[in-house]
Amino acid sequence: MADKLALVTGASRGIGSATAEALAAEGWHVIITARNAKDLEAVEDRIHAAGGSATIAPLDLIDGESIGRLAGAVTERWGKLDLMVLNAATLGSLTPVPHIDPKEFARVLTLNIGAQAALIAAFDALLRKSDAPKVIGITSSVGATPRAYWGAYGASKAGFDTLLTAYAEENDVVGPIAVAVLDPGATRTKMRERAFPGEDPLSVKPPEAVARRIVELAQSDWKSPHRERVNDEF
Repeated sequence: MADKLALVTGASRGIGSATAEALAAEGWHVIITARNAKDLEAVEDRIHAAGGSATIAPLDLIDGESIGRLAGAVTERWGKLDLMVLNAATLGSLTPVPHIDPKEFARVLTLNIGAQAALIAAFDALLRKSDAPKVIGITSSVGATPRAYWGAYGASKAGFDTLLTAYAEENDVVGPIAVAVLDPGATRTKMRERAFPGEDPLSVKPPEAVARRIVELAQSDWKSPHRERVNDEF
């Protein structure tokens, strides 16, 4: 797998960092993105210490121009992309629908849907140069099953699900990109801690459990579209 290249967004912590480290352990070169350069450097250091390879790309995905610049840099250096893991997302405030702040809602939609569309647009051509290109998007159950006070985040994930599934259906017709939508279920992350502050973090699975499933998908064959939920066994 030494010649395989993966891009993982939201890779400074949680599912993103665990996925980057798990892919690197399997011989992938991982490009890791997030806003916090210091946290990305810590992930890169762990990957290198374990014998893997990584490149950090600190950026704010809400800045659409930064996505284009990253795609240009990947084109110039590698000329292809084998895997894109769309993990970056923001929770926003959990609040009744009538109380949703319009500015915050706009930011949630911009990152959770708009930036994802921009990533697909920017990297589609690079993915098509891979022998077995894959896109894996990380979603949430509230995108499919609405929940009180989760209206803003749930709406963004419903939009994300539709975007990814449409892309999957398009590739089912013309190929060659395999697209999966993965619901990680309850996972020990900072976002989960914000949403459920009274929960014992040890009662839910660690992000490494989700990362293992992402690596399995990355290294196996499956037909687009693909959707599944990671169970709570760990």
